[in-house]
Amino acid sequence: MSLRPFHLAFPVRDIAEARLFYGNLLGCREGRSAEEWVDFDFYGHQIVAHRVEGAGGDAGGNPVDGHDVPVPHFGVVLDMPAWQALAERLTAAGIQFVIEPTIRFAGEPGEQATMFFRDPSGNALEMKAFASLDGLFAR
Repeated sequence: MSLRPFHLAFPVRDIAEARLFYGNLLGCREGRSAEEWVDFDFYGHQIVAHRVEGAGGDAGGNPVDGHDVPVPHFGVVLDMPAWQALAERLTAAGIQFVIEPTIRFAGEPGEQATMFFRDPSGNALEMKAFASLDGLFAR
C-alpha cells in the first residue's frame, strides 16, 4: 500500500510571513492561494496556511525523553541526509529552536533524530529522521 498525502490547515497571522518561512526557508513549493490562505507542498503533503487574527501558540507541552515537547505540533519524517541538511540550513538562518537538533531515544527502539522550531506565527514543527524507517513505530 502506498502512503497517501495528508492535508493540514493551520492558522498564521500573516500570509507574506508564511510564504517567506514555508516557501523560501523550508523550500515548500506554493500551490493555490487567495488573499487569506496559501497552500504548500510540504514534502509531498498539502498544508494550508490560513490567516487568522491572533493565530499561533500552543496548548502546552509534554515531557518526552527529557524535553518539553510543544503541543500541538506537526512535521514530517525525512531521511537522515535531508534532516541534517535542513538542520544546517535552519541553524545558518538563525532559527531559534524549541528543541535543538538532537538524537532522541539513543540506543533504544525508535532512536530518531529530531528538532523542534516555530514558524513566525508560533506554530510548532517537528522534523525527524530515522536510520531506518523500521524504527518509526518501534516499541
